[in-house]
Amino acid sequence: MSTKETLNELLLEVISQSGSDLHLSEGRKPIVRIQGNLVTLNKYEILSKEDIVSFLKEMVTMEFIKDFNEKQQIDFSHAYKDSARFRGNAFVQRGRFGMVLRVIPNEIKTIEELGLPAILNEFANKKQGFFLVVGPVGQGKSTTLAAMIEKINKERAEHIITIEDPVEYVYEEKMSVIDQREVKIDTPTFATGLYGTFRQDVDVILVGEMRGQETISAAVTAAETGHLVFSTLHTNNASQTIDRIIDSFPSEQQDQIRMQLSSSLVGIFSQRLIPRISGGLVPAYELLINNNAISNLIREKRTHEIDTVIETSSDIGMIDMNRTLTDLVRRGEITAENAMMHSFRPNVLKKMI
Repeated sequence: MSTKETLNELLLEVISQSGSDLHLSEGRKPIVRIQGNLVTLNKYEILSKEDIVSFLKEMVTMEFIKDFNEKQQIDFSHAYKDSARFRGNAFVQRGRFGMVLRVIPNEIKTIEELGLPAILNEFANKKQGFFLVVGPVGQGKSTTLAAMIEKINKERAEHIITIEDPVEYVYEEKMSVIDQREVKIDTPTFATGLYGTFRQDVDVILVGEMRGQETISAAVTAAETGHLVFSTLHTNNASQTIDRIIDSFPSEQQDQIRMQLSSSLVGIFSQRLIPRISGGLVPAYELLINNNAISNLIREKRTHEIDTVIETSSDIGMIDMNRTLTDLVRRGEITAENAMMHSFRPNVLKKMI
């Protein structure tokens, strides 16, 4: 069997088993993550360095191979026929080659189909502002943002530009015009791509990740100047996200970014995917909505009080993570143990469940 045939067979294995990730590592057999569990594909042989390099050459250009040899890791994307796309990362560990390929389904599900709160539709309907989806790696941030972008695509005539590393979901233009730019292929950096949008008559901007001060500054400026900007950060919750953004700037610039953020931010959605008792994964989430109270806390350096405001503001649509977890436990969707494991404040949650 050729390298391409073997790779395609492995990719099909992940898709057919409803897996989320494929691990290909020198010195191991292929491994698939299925419903959160790592499952070894024992029918395959242990992979060699040559196998990993051959697989990589099937998916990326020689320029990417050169980049990998220099930096010892690269991000890339790969399409498997018309079935799915994969977001890949190749890396070196203890001198051995490996890669992980994450499944990006071709079908973009709606906010409702993903089990997310309907209030997210309101943020997709906005014409201006800065909206962040946050959480650790692998918690569905890109999928949530894709659902919001697709809602705009279906319902409004807008110019949408995405800047991603790599491009994940590929959108079919409906009512909107969509340009998708990949870092290192279509633009050298997130920041460069973002500044370029100011001259491209854009309405909606999706930035795959807030990497560094320059990107954050450009995104906040874009939101201030009449654009709707979506992005992600690898942070745990809303208050930590605000602190991370401000702390990424030198001390002499922090008051300025604090003021900009207090006025341009519209919301922060933090999510986790938790094993469902009946199988599969179910989302748990927190939602911060920026209002006068939150805006004042940001400006006055009192972000430590934001969690309390979220807890006590369900009447205006804010959602507390512990309340979401409590509801999931009471409905028999998740175990109390898993709820405690994913809570920001397990001591408070313990009293609630």
